[in-house]
Amino acid sequence: MSEENMTMDDFSKAVDDSFNSFKDEDQMAWENLKQLKEAKTILDVTVDGIVNKGVVSYVEGVRGFIPASKLALGRIDDLNEYLGKEIQVQVFDIDEEKNRLILSCREILRAKADEEKKAKISAIAVGSVMEGTVESIQPYGAFINLGDHLSGLVHISQISHTRIKDPSVVLSIGDSVKVKVIAIKEGKLSLSIKALVEDAEKAEQAEIDNIKIPESEELTTNLGSLFKNLKL
Repeated sequence: MSEENMTMDDFSKAVDDSFNSFKDEDQMAWENLKQLKEAKTILDVTVDGIVNKGVVSYVEGVRGFIPASKLALGRIDDLNEYLGKEIQVQVFDIDEEKNRLILSCREILRAKADEEKKAKISAIAVGSVMEGTVESIQPYGAFINLGDHLSGLVHISQISHTRIKDPSVVLSIGDSVKVKVIAIKEGKLSLSIKALVEDAEKAEQAEIDNIKIPESEELTTNLGSLFKNLKL
């Protein structure tokens, strides 16, 4: 039917049909978003805008909000750096009635960081000697920052030969230390300072044990040769 021949009733029906079609498409978008959330699907999106305490991206035509706390693992000083940037997100929360869609990058970034950490740790062998910095002290030991986002624990029993009641008696935050990797379990590094002292003592003892003391006959012969060549 041409627009010229449409009655007011025909026009009203066309408007209603268009509105219903729009509602159906909108409903389908929210259903798809729910499925994406359940499947924890990773989505590639573009940051289209900067708002208070976060950024905006669109998924399935729906405006999604990414809080700054869900945008990175660390602190973000300038959200404007993300404008126009392509990022990976997952659907974090949905409230269709409030037209609310929350997206998050944090879980994806955390999973990637954990995988990278596992790869780094798998490349470290038990017995390796490493250098690091004391980053925190606890009643049960000290955590050593080994660089490259790796750290390990020196248990209080592995700090000193002598028994100590608190690691702070021997160590201070910021101290540079050498440590030996004595165990790797469940992706965690167990370190020891005491083991390096023990290794040094063993090496020193081995040197002493390998020193050859001349026999008395050899000593007499050597002295005889010395006097023989001595001109009076």
